[in-house]
Amino acid sequence: MAGPAGEHDGGLVDWDLAARTAVRLARPGPRVSPEEARRVVEVVRSAAAASPPHVARVSQLLVPAGPPARVVERGAWARTNVASFASLLSPVMTEALAQRSSRSRRSAAGARGLGVGRRVTGLQLGSLLGLLSSRVLGQYDALGEGPGTGDLLVVAPNVLAVQRELGVDLRDFALWVCLHEETHRVQFAAAPWLADHLRSRARALSGDLLGSPGASGERLASAVRGLREAVSGGGGQRSGAGLLDLATTADQRRALAEVTAVMALLEGHADVVMDEVGPSVVPTVATIRRRFTARRGSSRGLLDTALRHGLGLEAKLRQYADGARFVRGVVREVGTAGLNAVWSSPAALPRPEEVADPVAWVRRVHG
Repeated sequence: MAGPAGEHDGGLVDWDLAARTAVRLARPGPRVSPEEARRVVEVVRSAAAASPPHVARVSQLLVPAGPPARVVERGAWARTNVASFASLLSPVMTEALAQRSSRSRRSAAGARGLGVGRRVTGLQLGSLLGLLSSRVLGQYDALGEGPGTGDLLVVAPNVLAVQRELGVDLRDFALWVCLHEETHRVQFAAAPWLADHLRSRARALSGDLLGSPGASGERLASAVRGLREAVSGGGGQRSGAGLLDLATTADQRRALAEVTAVMALLEGHADVVMDEVGPSVVPTVATIRRRFTARRGSSRGLLDTALRHGLGLEAKLRQYADGARFVRGVVREVGTAGLNAVWSSPAALPRPEEVADPVAWVRRVHG
């Protein structure tokens, strides 16, 4: 794969090395016969195709249909995510590097050190995504800008592995997973401004952090290493830095909190919708939720792990981590139609303190 930042462009991450590493380290899925593998893929495809009307009914968000979901294996998921990271962050990293270079001319030793650092960061990012490729059930990629942006991905080997682990019905579980991912697609379709809003916030924050004095390639590699160690469950103390450790100002920390609040909304809303479709659609939904929630403590998803552990936000932002509680609290106050005002503009997004206090959001937005 050749990403926006190629092997010799002098950026802060070797994206090609990251992609090769991610694919190489992606573990094979459950052992199944070719016939069984085809059956699982067909079950997942059927579940994805069946999801839109149920999400529309529960969310009350009517949006145009999207393209069919892509049912992928682990290596394909990892490659897609390297490309998404590169699309999102390469412009920021290039600018940050140019700003630092303009402040002081790099020595030959410094240039060699940067080359080593970008390869190390590529290896760390690739190993992180290779590890996560066996854990992520699906995703909706809204923040990239290249081919594949807007794709809904479902990782078939992981759906099968978790379904077996939980001991639940495959068709029910595949539909439950696809309802969550379809909800993410609907969120971004209902709020066409949301992807640009999050992309610009992420880039501005990343540029601020990476352009800060002392925010070297080595610190970036350390932050990625901290993410990997958090995901692999390597003890309670983080030996690597998190992204929060690069944030030194109140504005930077507030910006991280604001992005986290939006992510809590997106994930919480999707969790509520996937459960609220009810047993008439997913007969074993209560059993799936109970067993999946018990499992989640030991195997969190990409977003949850990155924001809570890898970024160092577990204790700092605990009070507004529960987006589902926010969504249910708002619905109790003003109904689903009232909740859907959240998709009207950036000003209607919940503030960090409002995720834990949905009534405060209702007062601010609805008066």
